[in-house]
Amino acid sequence: MRDSDSDLSEALMHASRALRRRWWAALEDWDISPHQARALRTVCAQEHARLSEIAGRLRIAPRSATEVVDSLEARGLVVRRPDPADRRAVLVVATEEGHKVHTATDNLRGEAATQFFDRLDAHEREELARLLRRLLD
Repeated sequence: MRDSDSDLSEALMHASRALRRRWWAALEDWDISPHQARALRTVCAQEHARLSEIAGRLRIAPRSATEVVDSLEARGLVVRRPDPADRRAVLVVATEEGHKVHTATDNLRGEAATQFFDRLDAHEREELARLLRRLLD
């Protein structure tokens, strides 16, 4: 590995952590963790989600997804319902309050990203997005 590759890798990781820290700080006012916010986003992005979908989106074990959903359910942000298509499965559905919290926290996430990327002009943001997509392909 070249030193420049190592430096670039380190810079990318630091930038990612800095962006995450901004979002986490914004979530503190809502008393919601990043995992909870991401799980709520997954549920709100569609009418419902299975626990396996939530675990996959969060890249966590199904048992951990159960704990995240339990915490959201305890706060009244989601409910569990039987899946009409599969009696063995359970669907997680956002409540009205869950949709409100999701909208607010998603807006906070967007504001944190805007503040973070505002240091770059429009051309630089487009180039960064292009390069990151290329790395992820």
